[in-house]
Formats: sequence, structure tokens, C-alpha cells
Amino acid sequence: MKIQMLASKIHRATVTDANLNYVGSITIDENLMKAANLIEFQKVEILDVNNGERFATYVIKGEKEGEICLNGAAARKVCIGDIIIIVSYATMSVKKAKKFKPTIVHVDSNNKIDD
Repeated sequence: MKIQMLASKIHRATVTDANLNYVGSITIDENLMKAANLIEFQKVEILDVNNGERFATYVIKGEKEGEICLNGAAARKVCIGDIIIIVSYATMSVKKAKKFKPTIVHVDSNNKIDD
């Protein structure tokens, strides 16, 4: 049997932009992507702490430091300044899942990695 497990999380990131006129996705600072083991076009869930919205989209690589931008239809689900949690999942065997440790990245209010 296989189950889905939390693979990685960027915890309490701040939305820096919302671009309704883009096809879709979430733009994430490349350094944050690397820290959270996310790759471009990977499916993620977005959890908005401010309004309770939960939705899925995919990742695109951002060029600006600290950038967290919701694009397309997802831009309607957040406001600039909202606090969000970005999560990815992995499917694995129960045996592997019992030993697996997800990558958790905490960030400050400027989306800089908080050590």
C-alpha cells in the first residue's frame, strides 16, 4: 500500500504579489524553492492563514528575493500581505513513510529563511 505524506512545507510565507493576468501558478523565490526541495511545475497546496482558503496550483521559479506571487485564478484567493503555508506531498510505501522526515522551511515576514 502507498500513502501520501507531507514532503515539504514553506511555513508562514507572506504573499508579496497577486497577478490576475498570468496563466496560473505560484511564483516562489528560487532560494526558497531549493530550501524546500520544490521543483518547477510541481503541484503544491496553498493554505491561506488569513482567510482559510485551501487550493492547489503549481510552482514556477521566481527571480526576486523573497518573492511569493499568486498568479491567474489563484490571485483571487489571496491578498497581498496574507500569510500562507505552501505544502507538497509525496506518495510512498507505509514502511518508508514511517522513517520519512519532511523538509520544513520557516521564513520571517520578508520571506527570508528563519534559522
